[in-house]
Amino acid sequence: MVVCSDTSKFSTPGANFGIFCSTPGIAVGRCVPKSRATYMLFTGEPITAQEAYESGLVTKVVPASELDNEVNKIIEKIKHKSRSVIALGKEFYYKQIDLSLMEAYKLGEDIMVKNINSNDGQEGIKSFVEKRKAIWSHE
Repeated sequence: MVVCSDTSKFSTPGANFGIFCSTPGIAVGRCVPKSRATYMLFTGEPITAQEAYESGLVTKVVPASELDNEVNKIIEKIKHKSRSVIALGKEFYYKQIDLSLMEAYKLGEDIMVKNINSNDGQEGIKSFVEKRKAIWSHE
């Protein structure tokens, strides 16, 4: 999740200085389309915040004056969730990226069962059925 201001610029300028951005190139190459990644890596030219958004490099672009407020809004949304569920989801997300499709679905199945059987998984289901706000134990 990446939030940036509308004045942000993103670059891999190594080619401008005779040092190709090989390690940044790994991250860029896995995050943005090939055409955008090669443009950034081979020209060393920066891309705008809007171009980064259109490429999937950032989640949201906001006016610079609203950046801190927007980040705080996102933090507020996340902090009211179950910490154990968010931790489980975060662990799953990063593990599944390196797996084959079938392995990722198998892991997803295992995580879903673990989540549903957790205290907060049960509380989430119960609070949804009862149409009330969940009271998380963070377990």
